Amino acid sequence: MGCEQAINPTDMQSAFSVRVSSRKHNICMVSDFFYPNMGGVESHIYQLSQCLIEKGHKVVIATHAYGRRKGVRYLTNGLKVYYLPLQVMYNQSTATTCFHSLPLLRCVFVRERITVVHAHSSFSAMAHDALFHAKTMGLNTVFTDHSLFGFADVSSVLTNKLLTVSLCDTNHIVCVSYTSKENTVLRAALDPEIVSVIPNAVDPTDFTPDPSQRQDDRITIVVISRLVYRKGIDLLGGIIPELCLKHPDLHFLIGGEGPKRIVLEEVREKYQLHDRYCSFFLRIFGREHKDVRGVLVQGHIFLNTSLTEAFCMAIVEGASCGLQVVSTRVGGIPEVLPEDLITLCEPTVRSLCAGLEAVITRQRSGSVPSPASIHARVQNLYTWRKRRRED
Repeated sequence: MGCEQAINPTDMQSAFSVRVSSRKHNICMVSDFFYPNMGGVESHIYQLSQCLIEKGHKVVIATHAYGRRKGVRYLTNGLKVYYLPLQVMYNQSTATTCFHSLPLLRCVFVRERITVVHAHSSFSAMAHDALFHAKTMGLNTVFTDHSLFGFADVSSVLTNKLLTVSLCDTNHIVCVSYTSKENTVLRAALDPEIVSVIPNAVDPTDFTPDPSQRQDDRITIVVISRLVYRKGIDLLGGIIPELCLKHPDLHFLIGGEGPKRIVLEEVREKYQLHDRYCSFFLRIFGREHKDVRGVLVQGHIFLNTSLTEAFCMAIVEGASCGLQVVSTRVGGIPEVLPEDLITLCEPTVRSLCAGLEAVITRQRSGSVPSPASIHARVQNLYTWRKRRRED
């Protein structure tokens, strides 16, 4: 894939939304996943909305209420967010019955004079409901798929059937990688001609390197992830003790939260990795950009152990901060970074340890590119805003 070419998701997404670039539109982004919940989908929706506002479009966001955050809120540049009183059923997703969301979503569409409805994520029941209601109202529809699904288990079968119905007459579908496109086309029985691949993007000014934050007497491996099964936390639990016992100067810095946190805590207790000798730190924090960068710049290596990923923004953020990246070779990850900026491994403890050992050796010998040079390359790979080309 042409990783060296700058990507401008904003121009492409807005163009696909309506197929008419000269007209200003009222766009409604719809998903169960938005701030204050933290994650790649949430960040994507916010950044895309900000860029569309800069282009002169009106953008509002519809999501469900998060705890005491209900009603209408305003974010940067007047971005209006509707936190609708819909019942959350599982993993921050509402129940999809279409009828209970109809009066609320229809009210938003009519009140804001929406011309384009852009739904996000196969996991989001609100996204499917919004596509259905938008079609009944004659509105343009766009859907962006951020994840990969299987075909055999009950959950995947039900989701895929729902996706087939939701996307059967959607104007355009966007996927974040070619692997994701193939997956979505097969799951929803789509015409590949109406599915485009537009990679995610990162604001490079939010993720700049700062080598002064590193400790020279140690090698620090950073992991920032939701601590859940599909992120390969069980693999991480096998990697930590094996490498810490071999390398006394190796430290792990982990940021995240989730049910698999107990796995990492058990590893820390079992192998007594509390002290500075082979120490292991677990830090839990809200995944805001300023917090993420503050952790990333302390590391030398960024580790991703995911079992499935459509794109994986975390490795782009890590590379943008100048870290060497080691990741599992799953989903769309091989498409994301050039081969010399990432070490790909099989999703096994042995393969990941071997990959990390190789990068640690290069790090100690000083045969790795400087953080500034890595950042200079990554900032031109995936960017929200169009860069001026020199003649």
